[in-house]
Amino acid sequence: MIELEDLPSLNQPILIAAFEGWNDAADGATGVIDHLMNAFGAESFAELDPEDYYDFQVNRPLVSVGERGVRTIRWPSTQMFASSIPDGPDVVFVRGIEPSMRWRSFISEIVGLAFEMDVDRVVTLGSLLADTPHTRPVPITTVMSDPAIATRLGLDLARYEGPTGIVGALTEGFTRAGLETMSFWAAVPHYVAQSPCPKATLTLLRHVEEALELSLPHGDLEDEAKAWERGVDELARDDEEVAEYVKSLEEARDTADLPEASGDAIAKEFERYLRRRDDGPHKQ
Repeated sequence: MIELEDLPSLNQPILIAAFEGWNDAADGATGVIDHLMNAFGAESFAELDPEDYYDFQVNRPLVSVGERGVRTIRWPSTQMFASSIPDGPDVVFVRGIEPSMRWRSFISEIVGLAFEMDVDRVVTLGSLLADTPHTRPVPITTVMSDPAIATRLGLDLARYEGPTGIVGALTEGFTRAGLETMSFWAAVPHYVAQSPCPKATLTLLRHVEEALELSLPHGDLEDEAKAWERGVDELARDDEEVAEYVKSLEEARDTADLPEASGDAIAKEFERYLRRRDDGPHKQ
């Protein structure tokens, strides 16, 4: 059950969703949501009843003590926030923790709310641990409700088959409901899995920008991403085993990237360049 505080009046908003847990290595995906909600002053308007979807022995409630010594409990849940982007669309943010049970009911509630609010497009975000070097661009995996969207954006679709999380299930739910849906997953180097990973967050943010044709604020993310990479460089320099491992990942990545120098790939990248040039520079 969704507990509504005050349903905002929005004009065909876009919906952006991310969840803590299995879908959120190094807080890469929820980092995008938190960054944008902070930038645009998003306000909470709805929350899913945690009793319906969470095992509190898996996701335990948190106790905090206020200034006057009053103890309060914050229960794990999924919340909805709303804001407007200056010179852009209204936005519904869905941020929560991956549910423990009743996933289909969970998805049905969120999809139903999206229709009630006349959501126009959906973006879901995830991040995962992978054998990728921190010194190279963050790999992004893409899932689209319509392959034509990927073609238009010059993106390759994921071919993954196997276990999925709530992000994958929710993406499929939105697609079945007929909403235009895009999902982006960032690969985080598994040898630096601790949170946060601003480089992954920044890369996801840039893909959201391009996919939605929006100019979004980057804030301090670019500086934080560079500082993160310098920090991991220092770690590698101080540990010979880590340095050797990073080198092997770099060689594997560079070898795997060689086929991308094909004529089709070059043409696709040139089309993306022309599209970005015609759209004009993004505001930072």
